[in-house]
Amino acid sequence: MFLRESPFPNRLLRGLYSLGQHLLFPSYWATDCLLDLRETTAERRQRQCCPLRALVTGPLLLLLLILSMPVALLGLLLWLPLQAARRPFTYKHNMLSRQPVGWELPGKGKAFSFVSANVCLLPNGLAKFSNLGQIKQRVAHIGQRLTEGEASASFAGPRSHQSPTGREGLGPGEISAPFPPDVDFMCLQEVFDQRAGARLCQLLSPFYEHIVYDVGAYGLQGCSALKVFNSGLFLASRYPVLAAQYRCYPNGICEDALSAKGLLSVQVQLGSAQRQRIVGYVNCTHLHAPAADAQIRCDQLTQGLIWVQQFQDSHTQHGDVVAFDVFCGDFNFDNCSSGDELEQTHDIFRQYQDPCRVGPRQDQPWAIGTCLAGPATLEQEEGRRTYLAGPILRDGRPDPSAAGSPWEGRRIDYILYREHPAPISLTTVSAQRGPLSPFRGATQPPALNLRAPTLLPQAASSAQPVPRDRPQYRPVPSAGPRHLHHRLRLWAAEFVSRL
Repeated sequence: MFLRESPFPNRLLRGLYSLGQHLLFPSYWATDCLLDLRETTAERRQRQCCPLRALVTGPLLLLLLILSMPVALLGLLLWLPLQAARRPFTYKHNMLSRQPVGWELPGKGKAFSFVSANVCLLPNGLAKFSNLGQIKQRVAHIGQRLTEGEASASFAGPRSHQSPTGREGLGPGEISAPFPPDVDFMCLQEVFDQRAGARLCQLLSPFYEHIVYDVGAYGLQGCSALKVFNSGLFLASRYPVLAAQYRCYPNGICEDALSAKGLLSVQVQLGSAQRQRIVGYVNCTHLHAPAADAQIRCDQLTQGLIWVQQFQDSHTQHGDVVAFDVFCGDFNFDNCSSGDELEQTHDIFRQYQDPCRVGPRQDQPWAIGTCLAGPATLEQEEGRRTYLAGPILRDGRPDPSAAGSPWEGRRIDYILYREHPAPISLTTVSAQRGPLSPFRGATQPPALNLRAPTLLPQAASSAQPVPRDRPQYRPVPSAGPRHLHHRLRLWAAEFVSRL
């Protein structure tokens, strides 16, 4: 049984909500256009903006904003109360001709791949403060990059998930320019703009049957302050979504207080095993951003773990076989900065496993950062020091003590996993990860690939470890349209299970 697509229980409430949004739109559009008058470095370099533009259009937009305020007030009075009746996400079910192959156990093994990416899709005006713009072109370019592998793979027939011993692929530290064609779960962050989210949903619909978007509580519902933006979370799945839950973090401050950052948890059905369901859990989040607020991030992680457990307890049926339990997203802290010491020792790293991590302040030698200070990631350490953002102090300033020590950059995007003991259970036997680069351009961070093969044994003695490849790095050239500035960090993970 699938979820209800509309966030409202009936058409009347949905129509009233749409009316309220239309009444608010003129003021929203005028405000966005006023902020959009700010120039990005690309616009200044290419001289796309005329200096007289702000002098001419600015007063007209300000006049429109003032004139539209009474209408916006009526829309706000209609929009705010309806939030109490709105489910905090929209679900889209697409009937596709190309379905994932059903999984039954006992039987052959199967691989599941994940992507976590920060796409920074803000309204144009606010995106200018991050030196970004042209949201329509950016969302089209992002959608094209996310699906270019799928378009080529669609001619190859049904997808086949093989065990890691018989599957060609990247090593743990290998850089790949093409985007993987067999991603099962796409977890995105910072899809704040509703129109961009709807457009991205359209672009991914031909390849993903189940999409959860526009996630978050607006207004005063579920959070401690007025929320103007949603959580920015977006999830696309090839497998049926049985249940979904969103919870809002109540402790956001400063600019994060305006967005409904929180945790999205979904349960998906993967197949059956001896008349029992095979399910998986995907938890996607985006933590507090300011570097100095470590305690807020720790509190959010603690609350997130509680919500995950509550969600799983309430939706797990007796005899369920849990194939995977993934916790991913933009955590906004790393494992190399002295200023992030509090988060590095959080309990989440005892409940979930990070294949890139050895311990606090120590990553695997093949791990590489996901936060760029420039346009490319290079093989040599000198290049990484040039382009990858380095360790920071608690107040966000660069850490001078890291100048003479080796480091691979700030890794602030994570895909964590854990095992669930059961009569039929999955056991992780190895983990692999390497960078991807699907969005080549002027300012985007590298995309990263992680593989974590798992084993589904009939007996404990049947588990055989999958050998790891030696990690190898190679540079990714910068190419593509340089007028499209993307700030995207991406993780890809693959979980493989076999008998």
